Amino acid sequence: MKVPTTGSVGRAQPVRRKSVRNASSTSASDTSAIRNISDNTSVFGIPPSEMTPRVRSAIMMLMTEVENMRKELEFAHRKISELEKLADQDALISVSNRRAFVREMTRMISYSERYGIHSSLLYLDLNDLKKINDNYGHAAGDAALLHLADVIVKNLRDSDIIGRLGGDEFGVILPKANEKMARAKAEHLIGKIEKKPLMWKGKKLHLNVAYGIYPLQLGESADQALDNADKNMYLHKQDMKKNPEKKSR
Repeated sequence: MKVPTTGSVGRAQPVRRKSVRNASSTSASDTSAIRNISDNTSVFGIPPSEMTPRVRSAIMMLMTEVENMRKELEFAHRKISELEKLADQDALISVSNRRAFVREMTRMISYSERYGIHSSLLYLDLNDLKKINDNYGHAAGDAALLHLADVIVKNLRDSDIIGRLGGDEFGVILPKANEKMARAKAEHLIGKIEKKPLMWKGKKLHLNVAYGIYPLQLGESADQALDNADKNMYLHKQDMKKNPEKKSR
């Protein structure tokens, strides 16, 4: 199951060049480096007669500056990588945000077209989140979303991709799954959600989830697929309202 694995990232500090140390503060290792410079002057194109203490000191400071810049560049690359991962992660839940999810779905559509495989989109919506917020507070609503995401994540394949589409809606990309397989997966997830209510301050909160299935179509955009899956989810939600016995108990 593909989800971001980024840990918490603190406030990024500006990358600054470090001041070059005075030659008088040269360490033992630096002294050794200077000796090596003197022993290998031909590498720098400097004849031994011109390798004065002042020249050696200037070369050493230059080498120190280069090394400092190398370390700063490595640090900057690590930070950029962390921030890129963070930019793809939902603000509340450690799953992909909508932007990253749409990007992955676009790739999956292209992959499916290239290799002629069937893949599907699962659109999930947590019903009555507003009631949870109104009755128990927004902390309970956040806990409900986290709980729902946790149940979903634990019941997906490694190849499946989950993302939060916004508010109380989640999307799951099911590679190599036709509509029948996707529906079976959706019903499996709903069963797991029904069997595992959220425990909130000693009270069991049963979560009701509507879903929509949509096979990814060749030549269709990710936004079109999401819109169609959303419409199918809405039909299921309406059916749940007409048939309350379909809700979790």
